Parts: sequence; C-alpha cells; structure tokens
Amino acid sequence: MATGRPNLYARDRTLCRAAQPGPEPTPAILGRNHVCWPWHLRVGQAVLSLLLPLGAPAKDWPQWRGPNRDSVWNETGILQTFPAGGLQVRWRAAVGAGHSSPVVARGRVYATGSEGQKPKTWERVQCFDERTGKRLWTFADEVIYRDSYNPANPSGPCGTPIVEGGRFFNLGSTGHLVCLDARTGTVIWKRVLTEEYGLEQFPDLTSCPLVEGGLLIVVIGGKPGACVVAFDKRTGKEVWRALDDPRTFSSPIVISAGGKRQLIVWTPKSVAALDPMTGRVWWREKLDTPEQYVVATPMYHDGLLLVSGLMLRLDPNQPSPKVLWPNTDAPLARILSHTCIPMIQGEHVFGGKLSGRLVCLEARTGRQIWETDKVTGLKNGATMHLTANGDSVLLFTDQGNLIRARLSAAGYHELSRVQLVEPTFLFGDRKIVWSVPAFADRQVFARNDKELICASLAAKP
Repeated sequence: MATGRPNLYARDRTLCRAAQPGPEPTPAILGRNHVCWPWHLRVGQAVLSLLLPLGAPAKDWPQWRGPNRDSVWNETGILQTFPAGGLQVRWRAAVGAGHSSPVVARGRVYATGSEGQKPKTWERVQCFDERTGKRLWTFADEVIYRDSYNPANPSGPCGTPIVEGGRFFNLGSTGHLVCLDARTGTVIWKRVLTEEYGLEQFPDLTSCPLVEGGLLIVVIGGKPGACVVAFDKRTGKEVWRALDDPRTFSSPIVISAGGKRQLIVWTPKSVAALDPMTGRVWWREKLDTPEQYVVATPMYHDGLLLVSGLMLRLDPNQPSPKVLWPNTDAPLARILSHTCIPMIQGEHVFGGKLSGRLVCLEARTGRQIWETDKVTGLKNGATMHLTANGDSVLLFTDQGNLIRARLSAAGYHELSRVQLVEPTFLFGDRKIVWSVPAFADRQVFARNDKELICASLAAKP
C-alpha cells in the first residue's frame, strides 16, 4: 500500500498465476492471542515498521476511505467550483444493488453488487478499465439473502473491498471471504465464514476488510472469541482471532500510537485496540451501544482518537487511552450519527449528527461551535461523507449531491454543489444513496443501485 514499498512478498505474483502454491509455513497457535509467526510475516512486519507511515500511490483509492483509510485526497488540480451543467461523465457501467464503495488501483476500477433471478441471488465483483469503463472481468458468487430478492428495492453487498499486492479481497454480506487475482478475477482462495465461525444464517456483514503486513483482517462477530479474525493473506489460513463481541457495522483502522501499531475496533460492547500481528488486546474502553448505531469508522489525528461522538486521547508513551469527552457514559450521548463519519481538522471536529445537521465541535472539549442544516435533508437516514482535499472538503450526501465547502470555526462556506448520481434505494418514504465515492486521477467514482459513473474533477490548465 506504499509508494516505494519493497517487494516483501515476491511470490504473491506467482500465486496469482498458479492456484496451487507450494507448501507454506503456517503459524503455530500458542493461545487465542499468541502466535509463533512464519519467517516471511515476521521479517515483512519488521521492515514495514521501519518504513511507516505507509501509503498507496497518490492516484489510487484501493480501499475503504482511500489510501490511508482516513478519507484524505491529496491530489491537486481539482475543480474548486463545479460546472453549471454538471460534471463531465466519462463513462457509466451497470453494477447492480449494494452500498459498497468502488475502489481504484493500477488503472482499474472494482465494484461489487448483487443480481437476482428468483430464487437465486449472486453477489458479483466487476473490474473495469479506469480510462474507458470497459468491463474486463466479472466474478459471480451464488448466495442466499435473508429476504427474497426484490427487484424493486434489492439488497446488495455493503462492505468495501481492498486491492493490495496484485490481489482483490472481498468480504460479502453473507460471509463469503474471497481472494482474487486483481488482474484476471481468478480465485486464489475462498472461505465461507458462516460455516466456520458460528455466524447467524444471514449475518449481513458490512465491515470492510483491512490489510496489515502479511495479514487480511476482518471483523465478523464470530464464535468462539472470533469477533476479529486475521488470515494469512497469501493462503487464507487463520492466524489469530480475538474478542467475544457481537458483529459491528464499523470498519477497523490501524494506527501508530504509544510506540505500538494499534488495530482499532469499535463494536456494540467496546472500543478496543489490538496488536494487529497477534490479536493481543492493548486496551479496551467499555462502550455499550445499540448495535444499529455502531457504524462510523474511527478517526485518528495527532494523538486524538474519535469514535463517532467519543473522543479519546492516546498516551504517547504506551498503548493507553483517556476519555476527553463526553462526560457521561450514556451510550447515545457518545454517538454523533449512526450513518456519518466525523473528521478531525486541526483543533476542530466536523461531522453530521443524527438530525442531518453538520456541526463543528472543539476537538479537545467537545463544545459545539456551530451547526448548519444546509448540507442535506433533516430526515432519518440523512448522510454526509466528508473527504478532505486541499484547503476545503468534498461532501457527498444521501441525496446524491457532491459539495465542495470550506469548514472552519467561523462556519460553513459552500463553494459549489452538483448532482452526481440519482438516489435509487427506497428508505422509508424517500430514495437515498449511501455508497461512499472513491477519488482518483482527478476523477470521482460514484454508484447507486443501478450504475457506477466516472466523472472528471480536473480543473482546466
């Protein structure tokens, strides 16, 4: 995932060409959270620790929320105001139902979706040429959903896949975990987690997989002690499992703090930090939360860890947290929104609230500075996704609008707004779009339940 990253796994490309790799050393499980590592994972992690921080090439958006999983887009030459007639759409492609985000890597765009022909349903992965939108390959996986497939308002996968090291990893909503050759779509390995980890028959998994060193980490709420499971990304073999917590809609992140790499996981029972290489629990903050509210991805910035509406300060010398705000254990007081992910910029937090309003808070105290109802509608399910770009922010709403705005303690200053995609998913009495866009190569990639579009955001020279 980094520019200039050494090829620690040179045999990865061989695995993409051959489905039958040679014997692979496996870790010896010494206990639930203690592992004796194969040499290639130990050496790889040691070298990676010297190279941190890591990132993907600037032009790629290979996973949930971008190269560093923080919803920051560093590309320059981007439109500050949008054309009155809308953005230039370079191509469109049918993708099927789902709320997952597209991802972009090495000139290719990947999107997941579902297609139903009663009584069967397939979850599909499609790979497109980034420049032309030509479909290069399709992988289809037959699954069974909780409800029969409804063409008028279909269900689909919600977890965003990840492309890394020439491979495509995806966790489907029914617990099918697959590793594909990112170039050809050939299956390298596959695991059906519902059968192996005691998941309910229709688990509806939405947490996005994460790659750390030689591991693919997923949060599934499995049993026993398998809320979080790490697999060898080359072989699909389990390396460690941790936590007895139920499943979560939130996706994990990995940060460096307190002299350690910390895997941050938010579940309905706690916010926990694990050693990403062993599953050992570094620390855990109790947080009993209604399951449907455990959605936002944690945000980390300059020693502060924000989990929806709970702000923690992490000790710089050891893996340990301190609650900064709020000054209450009431679960809903610690939730800003169950659909929006807040962001930290400097000394302030910006994020959507349950009401659909955008608010500005002091990062160190949680004191509200201002709020506005100008971003999206004030209805249940209102959503805004914030992506930092230069001196302003790109906001994508449940109404399918893309907004560029400047956010500061002085207030909300909207620069431009454009309709990007049509809302198609029926939620209550209105239609919405919840999929988060991807940004790469001065373009935005957005989808609804019908199509994926690629639109230009390049400013004129």
